[in-house]
Amino acid sequence: MGKFKFGVSLREIGSRDAWVAKCRRVEALGYDAITVPDHLGTGRFAPFPVLATAAAVTERVRLGTLVSNVPFYNLALFAREASSTAALLDGRLDLGLGAGHMKSEFDAAGLPWQGAEQRIACLEESVGYLRKHFEDEDLDMPPLLIAGNSDGVLSLAAEHADIVGFAGLRQQPGKPPGTFKLDNAEAMDERVRYFRAKTGRDVEYNMLVQHVQVTEDRAKAAEAWHEKTERSAVPDTRELLDAPQLLLGTVEEIAEQLENRGERYGFTYITVFEPFFETFAPVLNELQ
Repeated sequence: MGKFKFGVSLREIGSRDAWVAKCRRVEALGYDAITVPDHLGTGRFAPFPVLATAAAVTERVRLGTLVSNVPFYNLALFAREASSTAALLDGRLDLGLGAGHMKSEFDAAGLPWQGAEQRIACLEESVGYLRKHFEDEDLDMPPLLIAGNSDGVLSLAAEHADIVGFAGLRQQPGKPPGTFKLDNAEAMDERVRYFRAKTGRDVEYNMLVQHVQVTEDRAKAAEAWHEKTERSAVPDTRELLDAPQLLLGTVEEIAEQLENRGERYGFTYITVFEPFFETFAPVLNELQ
């Protein structure tokens, strides 16, 4: 695959047959990884059982969480789930960890909502706990992906992660949880620069892409996305053309964008959401 690795974040199961077919399709298209989120709500699935099923019906792709909402869990029970899944995946698990960001999900689970500092402390505790648990179980610790945007999470990733995950999203002040502001290209420069200053290790950089559109008219596609997000994600539509979270243009233009963003930010592991994995596949082939 050259210098890039490509993944898909799958959000829905459907039936068992649909899940199996989807996982096999992702692998057949040449993707390197299948990841799943960790959210509550109607139609949301438990991450580890579906990863075990995906492993049983695929041969090559890596499988992981993007990301596990660590403050949801009792660490002993979470570690048991993670190590059991790692054993079943036989070396193909990438264990993604995050500090959580949706208060409504904690409310739905009857769990206390804590501030960012407490949630990040829980995330930090989980890393040491997991390493000790895997050692006690005589299992290899899977690669850790730690994803976030705050100083606290990026500092933790700089110390412990094998893969750092960037989404470039910030909660909009005064808006309902899950209403995000998009970091523009310059803000992403700052976040990557902050991370690099904190780590001297060789870490893989993941970018979670929010939207992919193959089009001859990038400006029109940017304007349409701006309208869809009620013009609240960024102040100016033009910022979307360079935002690393969006891929807009012809197949050749998107491939060039990824090359340029790889050089600028160091992003070599690109994840697209489920609705876009067929759309993005020609770009993947272009960069092979």
